Amino acid sequence: MIPTRTLGTSGPAVSPIGLGAMGMSHMYGPSDRAESIATIHAALDAGINLLDTGDFYGSGHNELLIHEALAGRKRDDVVISVKFGALRDPAGAWVGYDSRPGAVKNSLAQTLVRLGTDHVDVYRPARLDTNVPIEETVGAIAEMVQAGYVRYIGLSEVSAETIRRAHAVHPICDLQIEYSLISRGIEDAILPACRELGIGVTAYGVLSRGLISGHWSKDRKTERDFRAASPRFQGENLDRNLQLVDHLRALAESKRATVAQIAIAWVLHRGDDIVPLIGSRTRAQLAEALGALDVRLDVAEIAAIEAAVPKDAAAGDRYPAPAMRDLDSERVTTAR
Repeated sequence: MIPTRTLGTSGPAVSPIGLGAMGMSHMYGPSDRAESIATIHAALDAGINLLDTGDFYGSGHNELLIHEALAGRKRDDVVISVKFGALRDPAGAWVGYDSRPGAVKNSLAQTLVRLGTDHVDVYRPARLDTNVPIEETVGAIAEMVQAGYVRYIGLSEVSAETIRRAHAVHPICDLQIEYSLISRGIEDAILPACRELGIGVTAYGVLSRGLISGHWSKDRKTERDFRAASPRFQGENLDRNLQLVDHLRALAESKRATVAQIAIAWVLHRGDDIVPLIGSRTRAQLAEALGALDVRLDVAEIAAIEAAVPKDAAAGDRYPAPAMRDLDSERVTTAR
């Protein structure tokens, strides 16, 4: 058995690492259905009970995949976190966000059918819809909590101000946001606000989409992969970022760990209120990530890691310019 952490003061008990399923629905290029399901099964068998998805991952494909993977499992043994509101066209392009109250309830109804369940554990807008006050969106989800269709309310990629406004309407259990050695912008205002309000953090991108996993190389191809447009994977930016990985590699070897395990362990050591989400698409990747739970870092080792990869050392923004403009979390800080 692995220990649990609580998503904030009001949320559910979850495993210290969650499984993010986005990459199992073609976001990182073609995926293998059988291996994806086997990976979900291996995660559940290892004690991971937090599964994160979005209704727009593969335009519903991801939720259907999770439904299939959970067949025969006890529903209450799994905490399912779902993001909604991001809109896509038939070609897969992003075409905006819709978090109006009616859209909230419509999206939830379709999610429940695709997942084959009568409730979602944590429901959250994927991004702030600037056309809709966050109070209206959270109020609509709160109605679904009262009706029993949702257990807890979460947020994603929003500012400290938005967090406070949302929390005043209904308790927020967690904020899902990118947080890693090379994406530390939340430390300035967002993380302190969450801790003040008793809101947990589910940290995605802890390996920066594989960039700091220790397995990325300059020659790796990204066709049919959204990293092909990511500034951190381009040209001189990539060269500089891979140099940071080389700095980590020596530290990892001294701990008899992999680079990925050191990077995940660093996030785990940032506080018991932070739960890293790992995007493993295969059982081998999952096994490596779970090894981070056995990595113990003392104060001196954490300082060495942060000296090897200083805050703001990453080259390039974490998303292309249009996507950066959609991040409410980035409107209040220039830190990346």
